[in-house]
Amino acid sequence: MTDGARPGALTPWQYVQNVLFYAHVACATLIIGLFGLPALRHGRAGANRIATRWIAYMVWAARIHLRLTCEIRGTPPTHDCIVAAKHQSFWDIMVIAHAVPRRAFIMKREVMRVPVMGWYAWKTGCIPIDRSRGRDAMAAISSTINQRLSAEGLGQLIIYPEGTRTLPGQRKPYKQGVATIREGTGLPVVPVAVNTGMFWPRSGWGIRPGRAVVEFLPPIDPTIPAEGFLPRLRAEIETHSDRLMAEAGLVLPEPGDADDAARNRSHLRS
Repeated sequence: MTDGARPGALTPWQYVQNVLFYAHVACATLIIGLFGLPALRHGRAGANRIATRWIAYMVWAARIHLRLTCEIRGTPPTHDCIVAAKHQSFWDIMVIAHAVPRRAFIMKREVMRVPVMGWYAWKTGCIPIDRSRGRDAMAAISSTINQRLSAEGLGQLIIYPEGTRTLPGQRKPYKQGVATIREGTGLPVVPVAVNTGMFWPRSGWGIRPGRAVVEFLPPIDPTIPAEGFLPRLRAEIETHSDRLMAEAGLVLPEPGDADDAARNRSHLRS
């Protein structure tokens, strides 16, 4: 096992560095965001330039304060596509967004109304969702995507099929949204496996040093019919994420092995 592949110790000094990291990035976010506002006049290209700078700064600060890095495996896409990723922590958001050139997210409409942050979200191509509209919201998103594809292009739309962050080893049902968008737009889907939750907990507190891994997998075969898409996507993401977590030292319990499951949860939350 190579150095850094497993999470390092969570010492008192590491907790201090957690605090320093968050204080540092809060100040940096304010400064970069405000000084970058003139770039918004240049539309998506200008906003993406500032977003790239901000993300790179976050990644650099994590290395300096937390001694946390990330290895990218596979080939990050540069074409219009859906990036469907396992989601375990804020760290995988940063790393995936850092790896692709024209990242975009689906965000709650309320978030995109927040001053400064919301302005950048709009300009970088993030797509608002009104969850109160239910199924109509997915249809609206597909329509927006198709409009952008025919205009300036979409970029890499990052989606989390489980809809929420999960603990390492935890699995939740995959939501239909990614399949609906695929069917409505014809975009290729690139699965992404991660083990980031082994280093950066879901709560965002108690970040451990080491080298996390984010792996871009081959695109899902576009000829797979709609009814077979979600099972295939889930199998790809979960199988490869399990392998990455095992590399980082997680012992995945056999079904029904409550003792091992409890030990893993205790380790990850400590």
